[in-house]
Amino acid sequence: MNSINKTARIAGFLYFMYIVTSIIGNEFGRFVSVDAPATVNNIMAHESQFRIGFVISLFSVVFFLLAAWYLYVLLKLVNKDLALLFLLLNLGGFAILCFSMLNLFGSLLLLSGADYLKVFQPDQLQAQAMLFINLYKNGYIIAQIPYGIWLFPLGYLVFKSGFLPKILGILLIVDCFGLLIYVFQRFLLPGYEVISYPCMAVSFIAELSLTLWLLIMGTKDQKPATVEIG
Repeated sequence: MNSINKTARIAGFLYFMYIVTSIIGNEFGRFVSVDAPATVNNIMAHESQFRIGFVISLFSVVFFLLAAWYLYVLLKLVNKDLALLFLLLNLGGFAILCFSMLNLFGSLLLLSGADYLKVFQPDQLQAQAMLFINLYKNGYIIAQIPYGIWLFPLGYLVFKSGFLPKILGILLIVDCFGLLIYVFQRFLLPGYEVISYPCMAVSFIAELSLTLWLLIMGTKDQKPATVEIG
């Protein structure tokens, strides 16, 4: 149990670092919650700050992947196949998001003022930069599909584990459907952001609750349950 508890606390710490660094990265870079023209203006006015935010955001997704690995180590005691499934889904989201961030960095290169870009007019460069930023934003939304689905097996294993509160598992499963609703809303009903507001609230509560429980409380002093897949 000491080993399980240690693994749980490491997972909680890495998840917490992911949450903190993603918030800080966005505060510096301002490239998640604003539109493309505002991001272009931010790059031109505060390039160094944008670069810092970009690097911090890169580390945040690494923290998220590492947290998923330690959750895999923790919950494979319940069912190894389902734990591997949620780890692979998280890895898929990680790959999509990293690829999308190349588009974000591409917008920075277009606005860098490099000599080889002087063949383009400034307004042309800004238009191309906005295209790359929009590609990043849509890639970010697409990444929420595997990032959302991974929460279902994760939540199920938390619910069945016997050493974590069942309510955390329920919240994570609800969070799964909330993130999928968010994706559908962004692509099918982009003018109705209000639909996804409750989903984002549930997501914040579910993932922060899991993080704080793992980090502060660890695991219950109880033998892990084993789930068989028929």
